[in-house]
Amino acid sequence: MKSKSLLLIIVLLVALSCKNESTSKEESLDNNPTTIEEKNNHLKGTWELTGFYNYKDNVVVDSFEMNPEFRQLKMYTDTKVMWCKHRPADSSEWFGYGTYKYDGGQLTEVLDFGSAVMDEVIAEKKEFIFELDLHPDKFQQIELDEDGNRIYSENYVRVE
Repeated sequence: MKSKSLLLIIVLLVALSCKNESTSKEESLDNNPTTIEEKNNHLKGTWELTGFYNYKDNVVVDSFEMNPEFRQLKMYTDTKVMWCKHRPADSSEWFGYGTYKYDGGQLTEVLDFGSAVMDEVIAEKKEFIFELDLHPDKFQQIELDEDGNRIYSENYVRVE
């Protein structure tokens, strides 16, 4: 009888200790700020342009909201980027497709092809480097001059 009770207690302790260890691992992942930050601060998804900032001496001096008739979307997968612009009053098409890299505060997009208008731009310049201010549901893609000063930004919000 004692050996049955002892065996039952050992099995119960082993079962409880396995459950507690599993729970503590899950809790540590859920509470790890780096994991949460990496998950939330990722470009992967669909973003819509909401407006622009103009800079002077690296300070915002003017801002513009998007005209509701115009829309621009950017879509990022793990390695690819595609953007498109809808301008009903303009018969030209605007889109681009390529790859991107995000390294801390810098976004680099290398376009492979685009609309007829963008193919002309791509023929002159394929690589676009921006300062990136990334948050969970918004980001600013900031154009810099040759001295590293901010010129303007495109401001996006997450759609999906």
